[in-house]
Parts: sequence; C-alpha cells; structure tokens
Amino acid sequence: MFLKKRLFDICHTLAFRLTLWYAGIFMFSACVAFLFFYLLITSVIRQQTDQDLLIGARTFSSILSAHGPEALKQQAFLEAQASGEKKVFFRLLYVTGQLFSSSNMSYWRDIGINKDAIKRLPTDRQPAFDTISIPGRKHKVRILYAILGPGLIVQLGRSMDAHTRIIEAFRKIFVATMAVLFVLAVIVGWFMAKRALAGVDTVIHTARRISERSLDERVPVKRQVDEIDQLAITFNQMLDRIQKLVTEIKEMNDNIAHDLKSPITRIRGIAEVSLTTESTLQDYENMAGNTIEECDRLLNMINTMLIISKTEAGLGQFEKKELDIAKVVQDACELFLPMAEIEGLTLNCDTLDRLITNGDIRMVQRMISNLIDNAVKYTPAGGKIEVTALSDGRQSIRISIKDSGRGISEKDLPHIFERFYRCDPSRSQTGTGLGLSFARAVARAHGGEITVTSVPNEGSTFTVTLPKMLVKV
Repeated sequence: MFLKKRLFDICHTLAFRLTLWYAGIFMFSACVAFLFFYLLITSVIRQQTDQDLLIGARTFSSILSAHGPEALKQQAFLEAQASGEKKVFFRLLYVTGQLFSSSNMSYWRDIGINKDAIKRLPTDRQPAFDTISIPGRKHKVRILYAILGPGLIVQLGRSMDAHTRIIEAFRKIFVATMAVLFVLAVIVGWFMAKRALAGVDTVIHTARRISERSLDERVPVKRQVDEIDQLAITFNQMLDRIQKLVTEIKEMNDNIAHDLKSPITRIRGIAEVSLTTESTLQDYENMAGNTIEECDRLLNMINTMLIISKTEAGLGQFEKKELDIAKVVQDACELFLPMAEIEGLTLNCDTLDRLITNGDIRMVQRMISNLIDNAVKYTPAGGKIEVTALSDGRQSIRISIKDSGRGISEKDLPHIFERFYRCDPSRSQTGTGLGLSFARAVARAHGGEITVTSVPNEGSTFTVTLPKMLVKV
C-alpha cells in the first residue's frame, strides 16, 4: 500500500512530467534520426542495385553489337548461371513483347512482363525500373527494362535479398538501441529534472519550516542568476513583505489597544466617580457629556481607520465630482487662520483663481485640513505657515503646506504615513496618529500622491499632487 501511494505521488510530481517530456522528445528525435538513416540506406542500396542492372544491360548491348543475338543469348545464360538462378534472371524480348530467349525461369515464373514499360521504351529511350513483391517470399525483386539494339529489349531482374537482410538487421539494431536509449533517456531526464528542481524543493522545505516555526527563515540564494534563483529572491521578498505586514499589524494592534485604553479608562473613571460620590443632577449631566465626547473620539478614530482600510483596498466609495481645489484651499486657510493667530503664527495662502479636478470634496477638505492642522499644531509661536495651490503643468495640481516648525528626524521620516505612528515630540500632543495615513489614502484614491521633505528644527513641507481635469472651452 505504501509503495502504491509512493508511486502515485511520484507520478504526480513535476519532475516526473519533465522526465516524460524529456524522454518523449528524445525518443521522437531518435526515431526521426533512425528514419532518416533508414531512408538513406534503402536509397543507397536501391541505387547500387539499379547501377548493377544498368551495367549488365550495357554489357549485353555491347555483346549484341559486337557478336550478334546468338552470342548475346549464350553470354546472358552464362551470366545468369554464374550469379545464381535464384539471384538473377533475364528475358530477351522483341519490341512487340514476344519472348526471344530467357534464363531458367522456374524460380521466377510468377513474374510477368510489364507491357506498359515495353511500350514506353521506344519513345522515352530511357531504361525503366520496377519493383515487384512476390507472394510467399520476403525478398522483393528489382527489374530493369532496356533497349539493347534494334528490335530487341532485355528484362533483367535481380533479387533484393541483400537489401532485405540489411533492413532486417537495421530494424533489430533499431529496436535494441531504442530500448537502451529509452532507459538512458528516463534516467538522464529524471536526474536533470531533479537537479533543475532542487531549488524548488528548497523553497518548499523553507515554506514548510516557516509555516511550522517563524517568518525568520529565508531561502538560500546560489547567485547563479537563473530562474530558480529568481524564484528564491522573489519568495524571500514576499516573506520580507509578509513579515513587515505582520510586524505592522502587531504594532497597530498595540497602538489601537493603547489609544482605546485611555478614553475607555476615562469613561470608566467618570462613571465610577459619579456612582461612588454623592452627585447632583448637574454632575450626572457632566458625566454624560464627557462620556459622549470620549465616545465621539473613539467613533472618529474607528471611522477614520475604516476609511483608510477601504481606500487602500480600493473599496472606498467616493462621490467624485468637479472640484475647485483653489477654493477648497482658500476655505481651509480661512478656517484655520483664527487658530493660527491665537498660537502666534503667520498663515499665508497663495492659490490660482481656479484649479479644477475630479474628486470627493468632503475627503479632499479633510485631507487638506489635517495637513494644515498638523502644521499649526507643531509650529512654535512666531513661526510661519505657507499654503500654496498651483498648477504643475497641464497634467497635475500641486498643493504645498510648508511650516517652520520642529521638523521630522531622518529616523521618523520613512514611517510618518503609517497608521498610529507618532514621532517622539508629537506624543505630548492630542491625536491618534491617523491624520497623515488618511491624507495619503485620500491622495492615492484620487490618483495622486503625497510627499514630504523635512529638516529638523527648520520645518517640513508636505506636497500633495492631484491630477488636473482639463476644462473644455
């Protein structure tokens, strides 16, 4: 039972199929080569037989010319006896097909005269050949019809027994050789298939170890720059990506737990204080108000997470319409101007009259508001914020929010668009760490991108690029 299952498993492997393909192609090529040699050998033997027949016919023609019909008859008879009556025969015929003379035809009595060949000879003036199979005999006969002289034709035949023996020997050699070649082809094919797929087996074993242990395993790369190495490199890159995603998920879960813990703890604390102390109606109303406020913060964080996830997955349902980015930026600046003045900041806004794109106005407004709010939040008093919205050629719109705030360190810069990631200086500020993730998701959902450049203690510049919608004039 085990052997049967083992054979079944082997028959369903890629190495087995490759071996069959290799053996099949090899055997087909060998058969084609043997067929070519077979045709070549038969052609050479036939040409040699035809040449012998032509030499005999020329000899008879010379004797006829020099000594006459009787001498030809006697010489032909001697030639037939010398070669063997079962090897060679001849008939001397008139042009009408009537028999003039022949060798002993007891062995060749089943062979007749081809009337059509005799009729064509005077016209074509070329010898005619014919191959005949005699029932009950395995050897074929090659026959020549040729004009020897005025009014006289020779039918000269020769047994092709040598041809048959060579062909039979060739067939035996062919069968034996093909059997040996098939075994060799299977062995060599299996060896080559297993050797070629050794890298795939390594990938499989590594994948199994990863599924059983951890994501730290990697497929060894032999640096041979072949397809197996490319597979190993791609597989390792996929593992790196998976490990990064798993790490991000763990970190995000930790951040979610941390950010949920604080408002839930505050809600519980407010409720506990209200229940354990002698509270008035006003205290209960305050508790309800604080609870609603904390719940709103939680709902806002959860909704933002859902929007980001759906947007990154391509499932966000945005109501995209014609949108004037210049007006959206101006409105956002007017909204944050009082806040900037309270913080002692200078907020400048520079836009063109109209910058038309296709987008969801609510999402774009929220994206720009998040970026300006961050600039106001992390710029110290006396600082400056410049917001610009300009046309970047005929294809895109560039929105820039530049501040003179704390800046972002090189260590934090690659991670600031990750969900819940907060730089060390920003942990003292209120927020959930989702604003920049949301901004990038919205920008990409609109066919754009967001980039950042920053110098610590000098400021940061966030640039949003959106595709421009061409307005027909």
